[in-house]
Amino acid sequence: MSYIRQIINYVRKAQEIAAEHGFKNLLQPGLVKELVVADILGHEVHRTKHEPDAFDPANPDRKFEYLSCFEGGTFQLDRMFKSPQDKRAKSLERITRNTAIYCAVFDEESPLDVIAIYEVPVEVMLREAERQLDASRNDISHVGFTIKWARQHGKVVHTKQA
Repeated sequence: MSYIRQIINYVRKAQEIAAEHGFKNLLQPGLVKELVVADILGHEVHRTKHEPDAFDPANPDRKFEYLSCFEGGTFQLDRMFKSPQDKRAKSLERITRNTAIYCAVFDEESPLDVIAIYEVPVEVMLREAERQLDASRNDISHVGFTIKWARQHGKVVHTKQA
């Protein structure tokens, strides 16, 4: 069996397992990383795209957003509106609807391994997002957070075991 067919067969099997648990498209951008982070933190992942990324299985009202990047990268919330005001408020709901925001740094050499996860308070993330939107010259922007920023403003909740 060729390595290509072997990879495809494993991905098909993974998709089959995912579908049994309500995930229609395992290859949806970001989903596998969300599953990795949720597994580490003991969360459950939302099955639909326009919801928070995860929630507390003991209390589904506790919702979480996951941002991820590789070492040296930045965490991003894309397509955030500065204006008009109604679209800005809707964009910022991606932050405010959550109990906490988790910033996960993945290992570029081993992309399913998490190096660190920082829990950033919602109000801190919101304040920085609003600052960046206010400073932007565009009505639609990507809002970015460096790993250093997450380290300074959040708390470490996971580090890779050596």
